[in-house]
Amino acid sequence: MTSGCLLGLLLMTAALTRTGAVPVPSPLRALPGTRGCHLAQFKSLSPQELQAFKRAKDAFEESLLQKDWNCSSRIFPRTRDLRQLQVWERPVALKAEVALTLAVLGTMANSSLGSTLDQPLHTLGHIHSQLQACVPAQPTAGPRPRDRLHHWLHRLQEAPKKESQDCLEASVMFNLFRLLTRDLKCVASGHLCV
Repeated sequence: MTSGCLLGLLLMTAALTRTGAVPVPSPLRALPGTRGCHLAQFKSLSPQELQAFKRAKDAFEESLLQKDWNCSSRIFPRTRDLRQLQVWERPVALKAEVALTLAVLGTMANSSLGSTLDQPLHTLGHIHSQLQACVPAQPTAGPRPRDRLHHWLHRLQEAPKKESQDCLEASVMFNLFRLLTRDLKCVASGHLCV
């Protein structure tokens, strides 16, 4: 192919792309009408961010050795998988999961783990703010939550009322890496998470 033909093809492709005649991947939008929703950046966290979470989890596990605790229920059951939800439901569920995690870790920040939690709290706060941009505050517009999502949201909402603080802390800490490496990645991948 000559350079003139190649240049012509490139120009035509650029023109078609600008006019919308050729489909171009757009940033992930969780629900129609959401603006500023940029979750694709969370397909993977940096090694430094993951290391900060590992340090916090390790410090927490060390503190557990000094406690006598017994938790019978699971706030985050192993059978729960965001892939079971519709794509638009996933950010809603993840937002609730991150909100609970932030609330529990926020109360733990006043403990001996305080400085260890600074970076994880900052990262989770950023993730939560991005999720807020993707999920409308009032779910009255758009699709209604189905049974599975409704049950999951109710479970997260009731957890602080039903569980002891120690069990909440343990559940949240033991769920951290699933939240970061599986749930967050799934939501960030949108339709590609199957």
